[in-house]
Amino acid sequence: MKVGIVGLGYVGLPLGVAFAEVGHEVIGLDTDARRIAAVGEGASYIEDVSSERLRAVSDRLRATGRYADLSKAEAVVIAVPTPLTRNREPDLGALVSSGTSLAGVLQEGQLIVLESTTYPGTTRERLVPLLEESGLAAGTGFNVAFSPERVDPGRTDYTLRNTPKVIGGLTPECLQRAVELYRPVCDEIVEVSTLEAAELTKLLENVFRSVNIAMVNELAMLCDRMGIDVWEVVEAAATKPYGFMRFDPGPGMGGHCLPVDPFYLAWKAREYDTPTEFIELAGEVNQNMPYFCVEKVSRALNEHAKPVRGSRVAVLGVSYKTGVGDLRESPAIKIMRLLRARGADLVYSDDFVPELPDFGLRTESLGSALTDCDVAIIVTAHPGLDVQRVLQQAPLVVDFRGVTRGIEAQNLVRL
Repeated sequence: MKVGIVGLGYVGLPLGVAFAEVGHEVIGLDTDARRIAAVGEGASYIEDVSSERLRAVSDRLRATGRYADLSKAEAVVIAVPTPLTRNREPDLGALVSSGTSLAGVLQEGQLIVLESTTYPGTTRERLVPLLEESGLAAGTGFNVAFSPERVDPGRTDYTLRNTPKVIGGLTPECLQRAVELYRPVCDEIVEVSTLEAAELTKLLENVFRSVNIAMVNELAMLCDRMGIDVWEVVEAAATKPYGFMRFDPGPGMGGHCLPVDPFYLAWKAREYDTPTEFIELAGEVNQNMPYFCVEKVSRALNEHAKPVRGSRVAVLGVSYKTGVGDLRESPAIKIMRLLRARGADLVYSDDFVPELPDFGLRTESLGSALTDCDVAIIVTAHPGLDVQRVLQQAPLVVDFRGVTRGIEAQNLVRL
């Protein structure tokens, strides 16, 4: 089978490699010429796909910037970004652009699957009309399905292969076509009755996490006021063998889903005059955590007779999660902007993020970043972070990830 993938990012490239590994011919489309060149050279830019894996399927996977190259594909999967606008509303620009372009090359009998996270109704109300500009009718002239991506970048225990794949189709025939597409690369398929059920499934998964993270973040702020160690409380509560699921506090949420999905659902709910106040509040609490973290740094410096302005702040870890270089919605970036606005002199150390052009900074070694710093803040604790060295070399350490639990030091402040 010939399969097309629109968008060669954290979702699209691993999916394309998986299809190629089971013998399909894959055409990956992207608007970024650097990604196209990298795929052609067998040089992976995604942590979840090694360059060795990419080179191993080089005869079955090629990248292009031309939608016309997708006209011969039997199935096309859309995996483009669906971020938020500055006003925290859905930004479907990339999806609309790809749908419009696909309509120009759509062939009878093709299967189009949307994987991008979005609100219920997007596939039926936004994508299908765009594709029908081709003159073909959805459900008869071509097939449509929605199957939410469940990628957790950097994770190795749950991958595309062993994570159940949820699929909803426009018609029963559309669903069956999509099931046949994914079955060779997914061990378990979960069929749902409608496109909207599949779309909402993904939002529920991430809203669940958002709400629980917001709750424990709010508890962390309360514990700060009360002088209670939130980490001790969380660890004690987690010993309960039933009725409790552990979530850890942190500097905020990042990535392509968790910070975005609650606002997608809340935006759609307003169309039905049903305010989702609980869900929106969770999103707002998590959005405000970087501000709380900056205040925590400011108070810590003040206790050491230092103002934020002019202080050298070493930021340890700037990606949104451990073990990856993904900066999407990273709370570290917001913390850095807020600190710079207060006059802090910033340096950072992150082996996964070589540079931050918006700040005019390049990563430094841990030792270099800690040299002459006034405070080191642990925002993302990548594997191998030498916590003891940080505590020994930095005059003040603020830990937002709880990696110093069990350590007592005069220069240490925890979330």
